[in-house]
Formats: sequence, C-alpha cells, structure tokens
Amino acid sequence: MIKEKYFLTLFAGLTWMLFTTTVTAQDHKATVAEFIDDRASRYGEIAQQIWDFAEVGYLEIQSSALLSQTLAAAGFEITTGVAGIPTAFVASWSAAPGPVVGILAEFDALPGITQDRNPLRLAIDHKAAGHACGHHLFGTGSVAAAIATKQWMLATAQPGEIRLYGTPAEEGGAAKVYMVRAGLFDDVDVVLHWHPSAANSANAVSSLANKSAKFRFYGLSAHAAAAPSRGRSALDGVEAMNHMVNLMREHVPMETRIHYVITSGGAAPNVVPDFAEVYYYVRHPDPEQVTAIFDRVVRTAEGAALGTGTTVEYEVIHGLYNVLPNVSLQEAIHANLQRVGGVEYDAEERRFAEVLRDALPTNSPPIEEAARVQPMIISERGSGGSTDVADVSWAVPTGGMRAATWVPGTSSHSWQAVAAGGTSIGNKGMIVAAKTLAMTAVDLFTKPELIESAKAEHTQRIPEGWEYQPLLGDRDPPLDYRLPAVPGN
Repeated sequence: MIKEKYFLTLFAGLTWMLFTTTVTAQDHKATVAEFIDDRASRYGEIAQQIWDFAEVGYLEIQSSALLSQTLAAAGFEITTGVAGIPTAFVASWSAAPGPVVGILAEFDALPGITQDRNPLRLAIDHKAAGHACGHHLFGTGSVAAAIATKQWMLATAQPGEIRLYGTPAEEGGAAKVYMVRAGLFDDVDVVLHWHPSAANSANAVSSLANKSAKFRFYGLSAHAAAAPSRGRSALDGVEAMNHMVNLMREHVPMETRIHYVITSGGAAPNVVPDFAEVYYYVRHPDPEQVTAIFDRVVRTAEGAALGTGTTVEYEVIHGLYNVLPNVSLQEAIHANLQRVGGVEYDAEERRFAEVLRDALPTNSPPIEEAARVQPMIISERGSGGSTDVADVSWAVPTGGMRAATWVPGTSSHSWQAVAAGGTSIGNKGMIVAAKTLAMTAVDLFTKPELIESAKAEHTQRIPEGWEYQPLLGDRDPPLDYRLPAVPGN
C-alpha cells in the first residue's frame, strides 16, 4: 500500500510538471482541453462504472463515492453528507482568494427502465434502473472539467476557487433545493452545468416549475366476493382522484402538465385493498401557478376520500422553480461549445447509430447532426421538463449546455438513451461537455467583466422584494422516496 501511494504521488507530480510546461499565455483553453483529452479514456471508464451501478435517487452510494474519490485523488478537499444527504458532497480547491466558480454533477439513475449496450431493445432482467437521462455522463464530465480547471489554476497561479457540487436525486428528489436551502451556494459567483442530449446546444432558456407528492389512501380490507360491503377500497380512492384530476385538465392553463403513476394498488383481486398510493407531478412555467394547481389536486384527493369512505394523506416529495436564464453566461458557453465542436462518430459508432435509428421516429435528424452545434436560442418562457438546477439559478448566476451523448432523435428517459449512453458515443459527448465547461471556467477566472455581467443580469431578472421560499417547504430530504410504497411511510 505504501509503495502504491508513493507511485501515485510521483505520477501526480510528474503530471503536474508536464501540465505546467504546456501552459502558455496564448491559449489556456487549448491546455485544459488537451488535459481532458489525455484522460478521456479514464473518464469514460468512470462513467461506464456508474452506468453499471445504475443507482436511484439518494441511494447512489457507489456512484457518489467513485466521483468524490476521483476528486480527492486530484487534490480536492471533500465534504460529504452535506445538507443532510448522505450521497451529496462538495469538492473544492483554491490557492488564493478570488472568484468562486461552481460546477454541478448529477449521478442518479431512473427506476423502471433498463437496457443493455445494444442498439436493439434488450432489457437487463437483473437491473431495476438505468441511466436513461445520462447522469453517469453528467457527473463524470463535470468532474473532468473541475479537475482540468484546477490543474490549470495550479499551473498558472490563478487565484480563486473551483468547486464541484455532487448533487444526488435530480430525478424527483430535488437534492439541489436542499443544498440551496442550506446556504451551500451563498458564496459562489457563478455556477456551470450541462446535460446529456441528442444534440449540442447552449441555449438561454427556462424550464417548467414542478411540485410532486405521494397521495396515500387508507380503507378497510375485506373479502371482495364474500363480504364486499364491509370493505372500503383505498384503490377506489386513488381511481376517483385520478378521474377528477383528468376532468380538471380541461380547466387549467394550457401550459400545465400533470402526470401520475399508481405506485401501490393492492396485492390480490379478491382482497379489498386497505392501502393504495399514487405519485403526482404538477408542472407549469410559473411557480405560483404550480402551487395553485397543486392545491386543486390536493382537493380532488380529499373529495375522492370522502366519496369512497376512505382517508387520505399526502407527502410533498419535491418542488422546483423554473430555470432563470442568463444570456451573458450562455453566450460565453455557446462560443466555447462552437470551438470544441460536436461529436464525430467512427465507423463502429455509426453502425450502432444506424441500427438504433430504426427504433426512432422516422423524422429524426440525420446522424450527422451529432457533429453540429445548434444555433443559440433565447426563450424566457419555460417548456419541456423540470430540473432542480432551477433553484440554483435563482440563488446564483447559472449557465449550462447540452452535448450529443445520444443518437440524434433520441428522447431522454428512453431505452435508446440508456443504450447509447453506455457506449463510446456517450463518452465522446461527455468529453465535449467537459472541455466546454472547463474553457468557460477559464473565461470566468480571467475575465472579471464576464462575472460582473452575469451578476448584473441575474439581479435584473430577480423581482424586486422577492425572497426565496422553496416550493417543497421545510421538509427534510426524502431519502426513502425511491423505496417501495409502505402504509404510513
């Protein structure tokens, strides 16, 4: 063990010396990009390990440990278990006082979807989750960017701090909200992030605010044939609630999105279920509208319980704001993404993509789109999905991008995304993102006017007199939200 540590230390020292000699005043960005390229295969291995782990929200023990250990080995100071979340961590490195630049890193998988590294549908029977949103790439790519930035700062004696936030449970667990609430971003100047995608882009766009809850109905069990009159079906309560919510869809703003899944509906048809649970999401571009619509959903649950002779309680699982765009940051990120360029497939990757395309919509973009950087779009009105990055964006100027880690035309949360993300196609897109973020960090550290512009725009976008109030209230992190539904839990 002592000998191994000696050689690791020696290797790190030689790496730093070689890295230092390549740093020139002419092009720091080329240096951080080269540093990432030289280690691309190792970062690919780390990402694919996390792909194999496929750990769901707040249970990402191995994934979190692997990323934090990688950062610790690179010289970062690690603080684990932040904001009351065992798998959340903060990694920081600084040499002298200066700007603080944060980078977000996600690593949770999605339950209920699995797929092998195969362009044909091939579920993995022994797995309960898969990286259908590419967070194995997200986390690893952000770590790569942070380490490259740290090495550049060390080699150039650049003052400031580079800080990576290990953020679990983005898929419905809202870890970043608890981290914002705990004040972990209070001293940060700018935050950067990215996300896997089917295209390369750096748009200044918003998202949908979102609030979710699990509604738990309680009834009376009885023999469904011999004594049905003695029973009160908790599943009836769930179904009555769902019916009323579906009627309500006609009478909500058109941008609203409401979706649900029954997570527990009973165990046997001949037993009147005394417990049932339904899990709801409510989304809208405006957080205030989300709150109002969510309150109406709660009233449908109360009415359903009254009408079916059951009782109901609900637990808010998460609540997210809409992303606050920052054009100043997005312009800088977009310029760096254009410099890096998109993803070039080799012959094997192209064959994989061509086979997978047969399972995509017929109007999907051509494979060549993976190599192209999309024009920058600016949109104030939220659409699409939701993310807990939004709450960070209200606390501190935040900018992000997307990289083509999937075959063009692929939707997130699909088996096709799991498949491509488990191959070199995903790894290549991750490296595009890592280099883009590292280059943007160089801009932020060397151009004080960029930070000033981003902060001024952020201040202008925040309504006068506004105070941050998390949509999820004062609840503790729901560390068990991915566990099976249990009465009273």
